[in-house]
Amino acid sequence: MSVDALRGFDMFWIIGADSLVYALNRLSRSKPTEFLAGQLDHADWEGFHFYDLIFPLFLFIVGVSLVFSLSKAIDNGGRSDALKRLLRRGVLLFVVALFYSGGFSSPWPDIRLMGVLNRIALAYSFAGLLFCFFKPRALVGICASLLITYWALMTFVPIRDIQLTKSNLAGLCEKAGDTQTAALFSTDANISAVKDSPAWTAAEGMFYATTNRVTGKFGKGYNLSDHLDFQYLPGKKYDTFFDPEGFLSTIPAVATCLLGVFAGLLLRNPRVPDTRKVLLLVGCGIAAAVLGWAWSLEFPVVKKIWTSSYVLVAGGYSAMLLGLFFLVVDVWRARAWCQPFVWMGMNSITVYLAANLIRGFRTPALRLVGGDVRTFLDAHLAKGAGDMVVSIVGLVLAFWFVNFLYRRKVFLRL
Repeated sequence: MSVDALRGFDMFWIIGADSLVYALNRLSRSKPTEFLAGQLDHADWEGFHFYDLIFPLFLFIVGVSLVFSLSKAIDNGGRSDALKRLLRRGVLLFVVALFYSGGFSSPWPDIRLMGVLNRIALAYSFAGLLFCFFKPRALVGICASLLITYWALMTFVPIRDIQLTKSNLAGLCEKAGDTQTAALFSTDANISAVKDSPAWTAAEGMFYATTNRVTGKFGKGYNLSDHLDFQYLPGKKYDTFFDPEGFLSTIPAVATCLLGVFAGLLLRNPRVPDTRKVLLLVGCGIAAAVLGWAWSLEFPVVKKIWTSSYVLVAGGYSAMLLGLFFLVVDVWRARAWCQPFVWMGMNSITVYLAANLIRGFRTPALRLVGGDVRTFLDAHLAKGAGDMVVSIVGLVLAFWFVNFLYRRKVFLRL
């Protein structure tokens, strides 16, 4: 139950809890509320905020869950049945991911082929395959190899000495006296989604004309992962020239899922007492986080390229959270407080897709308490009270939705 509760806690932040904190900060501006609001936004590049934990925590939980599901499948039908189940779910999840990103509602190239659900599908599939074929000790070695290999590629493979950001490319054009081309990069539009974009053509010309090579660069648009996305990832890129869920950074994302696999193996082991499981989760989590921050001195913690140090930091925090939830929910059996999270955790994909289709639960909330109602609350209670009520109503609607599904035993299974 602790795994479902933790998954629901994670989804709670994804589907709108962050707006509640933003509203609190507008309602009562202070250093504590500003700090909390800042933690619910991603670090611009290097560094780690609470919101940078949300996605890797979900991948970590995917790894925990696949231990239980695939072990059961292997016990009941053998490895071949487990592999069929694994590959079917991976493919279906990737298809759902394309639908989530807009599917074919827009013409090519305004279609994003990689994204959050796509990364989950790929990490789940690769981690699941490894789980089916290798023993735990071998998996530890594979996980370490993935992190070290990614670090080595990012550090030692030469890249062109050019930073792929609009501001940098525009600056290079202006420096060369080409103001006309510089103007192409001043648009707010995502030029990777525009067919036959002159700005994209200009960027390619500048990129391939750069002959000087450098190594050991980890800046925004100035690293191997981003450059490979620019060269080989077709379609729309989330960050114009590159994608935070791009090709190369899928390698360490698989390692994140494997860290969850190790936690799942521990939880499933009947020979280890529950209290020792808690100590191991928390202790190993602390060790992983410390190792990650130490590694960050050479290989910075950057979510958008999923650096190996980021994997260890996020994985460490995830293990500590799982240990805490396991202690409270499954050892102490204090469960009443987490029941709403369990509703959400058992239908995480459903609520995620529903939020996408209705453009967030804040949208129906605005129909109920937006407009003049929000204006009245702002005017007669306090500035920001209207947004606070909208956020609360949105979360209430989300929990009502998952409770409705839970009571009727409706669960989306891929």
